Amino acid sequence: MKQTNEDLTVQSRVVTQRVACEWRRAYALAADPARLPDWASGLAKSALVRYGDHWIVKTPESGDAHMRFAPSNDFGVLDHWVAPEGVPEVYLPFRVIGVAPGACELQFTLLRQPHMDDAAFERDAEWIARDLQALRHLLEAG
Repeated sequence: MKQTNEDLTVQSRVVTQRVACEWRRAYALAADPARLPDWASGLAKSALVRYGDHWIVKTPESGDAHMRFAPSNDFGVLDHWVAPEGVPEVYLPFRVIGVAPGACELQFTLLRQPHMDDAAFERDAEWIARDLQALRHLLEAG
């Protein structure tokens, strides 16, 4: 795919959270889509349904969204893609990186979408930070 100048101007922010947990254990929990409601705010267990090789998230405010996830891997890659009804698919890069024995870092890259104003971008970054903190608490408790 040819890169354009517009591709180079997309704003991004990496939201990180250090966790006292071995990275492979953190990866195993975070890579399980069925566990998303345990740490991703606004997502009820009943709203997440497996459908073939992807998942459907049912939301009262914006309808169904299709989610697909990076295949299982040994690199800590947890990327996923979300396609709400009537909206182009959104790429969500997410990593678990081992930083020391018994410690890892969660790294989520927020890519600013074309329709996002500054306030929406900040809200999404804060939301991601809260979700990563909830994931940290879950991992450190277990």
